[in-house]
Amino acid sequence: MTYCIALNLAEGLVMASDTRTNAGVDHIATFAKMTVLEAPGRAVLVLMSAGNLATTQSVLSLLRQRVGDDGQPAILQVRSLYDAAVEIGQLLREVISRDSGQHASGVDFGSSFLLGGQVGGEPPRLFNIYPQGNFIEATVDTPYFQIGEAKYGKPIIDRVVNFQTPLKEASKCVLISFDSTIRSNLSVGLPIDLLLYRRDGFQVSSKQRIGEMDPYYQMIRQTWSQGLRETFARLADPDWAN
Repeated sequence: MTYCIALNLAEGLVMASDTRTNAGVDHIATFAKMTVLEAPGRAVLVLMSAGNLATTQSVLSLLRQRVGDDGQPAILQVRSLYDAAVEIGQLLREVISRDSGQHASGVDFGSSFLLGGQVGGEPPRLFNIYPQGNFIEATVDTPYFQIGEAKYGKPIIDRVVNFQTPLKEASKCVLISFDSTIRSNLSVGLPIDLLLYRRDGFQVSSKQRIGEMDPYYQMIRQTWSQGLRETFARLADPDWAN
């Protein structure tokens, strides 16, 4: 399983993914699920993936192989992030159709992507691309998307984050969201890849790989757990329980 989350906020983008993959308890491995493509000064595209690993790797390989005259991935020459989402959706359908036609039935070749970034004079944008190749875009009212094992980390995001939330505060909330997910689902695991992109920067502002011994992550998970226990202890017992 996988957990990826991306937020498109007034200050820019926060994107994070875990790195655990598994095909049963005997086949657990670490693979990066975040890919960054940059044309400094013009375009930044960040992709995160969930689903069939072979499908996602094929899509990413095709994106890198299809280069423009400058030798860079041709997708960096798109006029808008919408156009990039269309191209990735087409590649996803192409790979799934190719592989599902060559293998026995019963295998799930589906994958989904979160695509965030900024192109040209556009503001930062964020898309959730489905296995069928279609997609939706984040809005001011719904500024974030999750893919993979989303349910455990969703409540804290819903309670804290809105479009005006600063990137630093959103990053803190994202790490709490991951800690909640990791505690409840063994198929999601460290390290976490966490990326910040500031609006109109046209280059990644920060990209961190956060492991088990990261001091800030350790502080977050310990303080959050203690705070929850203390808040729970302060809640009054229900009268009807007497």
